[in-house]
Amino acid sequence: HGRKRGQEVTYTFTKTCSPALPWSPREVTCEENYMEVRMLTVALFIQSLSLAYRSASVWTVRFQKAGQQATTMNLQEARTQGYVFNVAHGRIVFRTPYGQPDSDSIMVNDVPVEVIQATLFSRQSWVVLMVDLVIACSMYQGSYEDGGYMTWETPETPFPGLNAKQISVGLSGELMEQPVAESRGYIIEKRNNTVRIVIPYSAEGRHRTSVMIGDLFEFFIFHLYMEQISVDKDKVETRLRHHRALTTGLLRHPVITDNRTVVEDRIFTIYLGDIPEDVNLVGLELNGQLFTAPFTNTSTCEVGEEVHPDTTHGFTLKVSFDDPCVIQQFSTEDAVVQYQLDVNYTLTIVPDDEPFYHVASFVAVWTDLTPPAFDAFCSETGIVFRLDRRSLDHKWEVVIGSDPLTSDLANQYGYIMSNDGNDLLLEAPLFTQGYEYKNITLEGFNGTFEIYVRDRETSNIQSSTVKTCPFTAEELIVCSTDGMMTVVADLSLAVPSGGVPASTNLLDKNCGPREADDTRALFSFPVNTCGSVVKLSHGHVTYENRILFDPELLPVTTNTSTDIDRVTVQCAYPIADLHRLFSMFRFEADTTVVGQISHSAKLKAAIEPTTALHTPLPATPQTTGLIAVRAARHPPVRYVKVLSSLHNTAKKSQYFNRQIKGFD
Repeated sequence: HGRKRGQEVTYTFTKTCSPALPWSPREVTCEENYMEVRMLTVALFIQSLSLAYRSASVWTVRFQKAGQQATTMNLQEARTQGYVFNVAHGRIVFRTPYGQPDSDSIMVNDVPVEVIQATLFSRQSWVVLMVDLVIACSMYQGSYEDGGYMTWETPETPFPGLNAKQISVGLSGELMEQPVAESRGYIIEKRNNTVRIVIPYSAEGRHRTSVMIGDLFEFFIFHLYMEQISVDKDKVETRLRHHRALTTGLLRHPVITDNRTVVEDRIFTIYLGDIPEDVNLVGLELNGQLFTAPFTNTSTCEVGEEVHPDTTHGFTLKVSFDDPCVIQQFSTEDAVVQYQLDVNYTLTIVPDDEPFYHVASFVAVWTDLTPPAFDAFCSETGIVFRLDRRSLDHKWEVVIGSDPLTSDLANQYGYIMSNDGNDLLLEAPLFTQGYEYKNITLEGFNGTFEIYVRDRETSNIQSSTVKTCPFTAEELIVCSTDGMMTVVADLSLAVPSGGVPASTNLLDKNCGPREADDTRALFSFPVNTCGSVVKLSHGHVTYENRILFDPELLPVTTNTSTDIDRVTVQCAYPIADLHRLFSMFRFEADTTVVGQISHSAKLKAAIEPTTALHTPLPATPQTTGLIAVRAARHPPVRYVKVLSSLHNTAKKSQYFNRQIKGFD
């Protein structure tokens, strides 16, 4: 039966089945909506009954009900009341629906049984033919027990004079002998002449259905197939077959959520489980943001399905703490961050796709509020710092020296910075603001750069990243905060033919190089020694010295009339940053400052100063107001103090003249 182009169409289908086993002399079937008995008969009886069906007045059937008078009718009348009498394959068949007026409901060992007793007889001449047709079927509806079992009961011998011989059970037409059934979790036991069958709810062949009635419920249907073989005293076999649809009531089936989050992983891991096979997940709402199936996994949010042997399935939801849909609440007082994820699952029951919802809320507290950590590595031209940004990094700021790192600061100091919101990349080229230089030799030196991370609210430094890398340079000048000038100078044009850089000295002939090779020399000295000249002008204190060659060290034949290079070195300190200006004992400044190496014979590119704060040198120095002091001649005062608050040049000059009185 079906539909074709909107019209109902009926198709003929014929199916013939043969029993797997030979018929027993008596076959009793208790179907879901009728009872039947098939009995082997003699040929004469079969012939007579066939004739009776052609002339129904020959045979009579009598129904006997306990405590009542028997009811007698011919076969035609019985047929109109729903009874069936037939002859097939050498057997007489009697079939009746349940609940007929002639049937009887009794209790056998507390088991409800429906019984119908029919006697079929005929008198022909001097021969009387009679057969008793008795059917008894258990009407037990089954009961669902805690632990997931369906129980069904039937009398061990529903017919008098029979002894039970064998029991087989199964579901949905599949029959198993008792040992096999028990190996699959069935329980078959006899108690007080009653057979009790216990079926596990997960037995193969059972059917389950989900239903939504305010909440998720389920019920199970077990199409029980049971066969009892009994024998009488003459060893005549009776086979009783039961076909029963056992149905549980509505059973609540709660969907569970298991919070499997490990806070240290910074990922919400939520398991939605024990979902029946006929229920599907079709949607997710995460803090109000809707996602629908099929789900597309991302780096911060993914959904995975798990299928279980018991035909249930589950879904695992993973959401990073850093995902935009996660709510973050920072507690300054407790120094913790609370992450909240509200999940609304949308599920549907197939095949009707009836939706229902499961809501759950999850909270994770992050107590390890560590400041961001940089990775640092060396390059040929400087030091590179890299930071993988996290959602909480806005709580801190990156600082170089005392200034927050911004795009303007990077442009001002010549840093190369890129920031795409996920990664921060900062390259500090060599000789830019913030470097510290140590272990300076002719072969090379170490450059160190340090960046800090501080709390935005308190401005307290929380951590720092320091990186030291080896570098090389042809020329170099370092003006340190403690007043040391370190110079690596190319003297290839400053030394006459026949001379060597090791024979050079500063204005004070006693100050020679610490190291020298064929073309270069390294000097390191306090700025106020070795004959340095101190000049004050335009807000700066400049220490100047010169690298000279002693002609007396040349061979007699050497011609020194050739114009040789004069190498001048300078360190200029801003007066505003200078705390103390000593000509003898001590020197102290806020920052490293600008240094310069000048070649007179052949101009070379000045080396960039290694400074923490880039302070450009003043324009061409003016001689007006300058004070020149030969540092080798010590003044009578202990130090010269430069006040940055003295903005008037005339006042500055008067102040310095008073302080350095007695200088040559």
